[in-house]
Amino acid sequence: MSILSIQSSVAYGHVGNSAAVFPLQRLGVEVWPVYTVHFSNHTGYGQWRGPLLPASDVREVITGVEERGAFPGVDAVLSGYQGGEDIGDVILDAVARVKKANPDAIYACDPVMGNAKSGCFVHPAIPVLLRERVVPAADLITPNQFELGFLTETEPETLEDTLDSVDKARAMGPQTVLVTSVLRPDRPEDTIEMLAVNGDGAWIVQTPQLPMKANGSGDVTAALFTAHLLSSGSAAEALGRTASSVFDLLENTLESGERELQLVQSQESIAHPKMQFEVTQVR
Repeated sequence: MSILSIQSSVAYGHVGNSAAVFPLQRLGVEVWPVYTVHFSNHTGYGQWRGPLLPASDVREVITGVEERGAFPGVDAVLSGYQGGEDIGDVILDAVARVKKANPDAIYACDPVMGNAKSGCFVHPAIPVLLRERVVPAADLITPNQFELGFLTETEPETLEDTLDSVDKARAMGPQTVLVTSVLRPDRPEDTIEMLAVNGDGAWIVQTPQLPMKANGSGDVTAALFTAHLLSSGSAAEALGRTASSVFDLLENTLESGERELQLVQSQESIAHPKMQFEVTQVR
């Protein structure tokens, strides 16, 4: 399996491609990372150094990969945070070219816009770009519950609300939707859920909610779910494997006392998920 991953990069820590590439490789996936920025660290620190790469440079790198004859072997294009409309254009163009070379390839898009605590933290043009052009081109999207509402102009809270919002998102184009950070009002205290929906049904998994914020965990989640969905063909299995690995990663990070994800230290949990959480079909 090969994935063309077009995302940000940091030297220190783990977000974007610096969060997605190693877990994918640990699963045995060939990854071709294309960087949209190369920063010293993620912007959550308030200070960072390094370049935001021009869209023309990103396009050149992708074209160079294409010229090596790689596109027929690409199983998925993966993208995350899109810093500007011009990068969105480059990603959509790459998806079209990959799909022309391999019609079975999928586009997996993590439509990063914000979260329930921080609100929307991207440029106002980005949600419009995602809603009108990017999501309709995607086969798989991995929004959190807040982003799902933003995309579909709804306010999902209950499971029924969230399923209705997912139906609206799927009507926009994507076959499969993974909703992360599902926070139902009636859930048991100190739990959090993920919901996966495709044409075969809908499944939910519940894990303890750990008292932490971990930059990059959404990038790991999108990467792992994409790989497991491609390898198994089962949204339910991909959901269970992803939830297990990500929970162990977050628990290891919390116990370490470190701010950055403990990816390398958690590699066994990524390669061999414990499958400690029950996946329940809800539709």
